Amino acid sequence: MTTASPRQQHLAHLQKQLGYTFKNPALLQQALTHRSYHAQNNERLEFIGDSILDYAIAKMLYHAFPKLPEGRLSPLRAQLVKEATLAEIARELHIGNALYLGTGELKSGGNDRPSILADAVEALLAAISFDADFATAEAAVQRLFAHRIQQLNTDTQAKDPKTQLQEMLQAQHLPLPKYRIEKQTGEGNTALFDVSCDLGQLGKITYAQAHSRRAAEQACAQQAIQWLNQQSHFRKPKK
Repeated sequence: MTTASPRQQHLAHLQKQLGYTFKNPALLQQALTHRSYHAQNNERLEFIGDSILDYAIAKMLYHAFPKLPEGRLSPLRAQLVKEATLAEIARELHIGNALYLGTGELKSGGNDRPSILADAVEALLAAISFDADFATAEAAVQRLFAHRIQQLNTDTQAKDPKTQLQEMLQAQHLPLPKYRIEKQTGEGNTALFDVSCDLGQLGKITYAQAHSRRAAEQACAQQAIQWLNQQSHFRKPKK
C-alpha cells in the first residue's frame, strides 16, 4: 500500500474542508500556484474568483437581511470579502500548507502572507466553478461564510473608514473627499498603490500605500478621520 505524500495529504484535507473534490487535479494545483513558482499560476483564476465571491456574498446578505438598504449592505459585504477575512478563512482551511511557492517566497513566509492566502481562496472558487459549475462554487462560498454572516450584528457593525469620513463631511455640509492614485508600481501580488485623499477646502491631504487601491483609500480615509478628530473646530456628526 502506497503512503500518500505530505503534499497529497494536504490537498486531500483541503478538499475535505472545502466540501468539494476536484475531478481535474490540475485546476486545483493551478489555484494554489503562486506566480513565484510557475508561469501557469492562479492570478487569472483569482480574477474570476473575486467576481464569484462578490456576487455570492451579496446574494447571501440580500436574503439574510431583507430590510437593510443597499447603503448598509455594501459595508457588510466589504467586511466579509476583505483580505483579512479571506486570509483568516485560508488559515482555517490550512491552505498555506498546500500552496506552491517559489523558494524565495517560501523562505520569506509567503505561505502565511495575507495577500497570497486571500488570492488563493478566490482562485479556488474560480477553479471549482470551472471544474463543476457556478452553483457549486456558490455553494462553497455559502459553506465558508454562513456562520460569519450569522454572527454579523447590523446594529453595531463598524462602518468602513471611507463611509465614516463621508458621513462626517456631509454632516458639516462639506464636499466629499477626492481620492487619487499618485503612483502605482509592480503587478499582481507585488503591486503597490500610493493614494491620496484630498479634503478640499479643509486644506488637508492624507497619503497611504497598500497592495490594492481599495486598501490604500481606506487607509487614507482613516488618517483623515484621525486628523479631523484632532480639530477642535470640527464637530462630529450626531449618532
